[in-house]
Amino acid sequence: MPLYNSLQEKRKEHKYNQADLGALVGVSRQTISLIERGDYHPSIVVCLRLAQVLHCRVEDLFTYKEDENHDSI
Repeated sequence: MPLYNSLQEKRKEHKYNQADLGALVGVSRQTISLIERGDYHPSIVVCLRLAQVLHCRVEDLFTYKEDENHDSI
């Protein structure tokens, strides 16, 4: 799925490590790591919590880009 994120950059702007951010959001450090690497796509609730903690919009954290070979719906 062509979902990209800038979570690591936003996290570092706020000087949080992965464990700190995970605790604030209610997920594990490993979950934050997986999201940052693009290996896990979080639920909308987790996305909203991340945006709230990082004082930004969900759209500032996550970007969806259509694959050029993907047919439009």
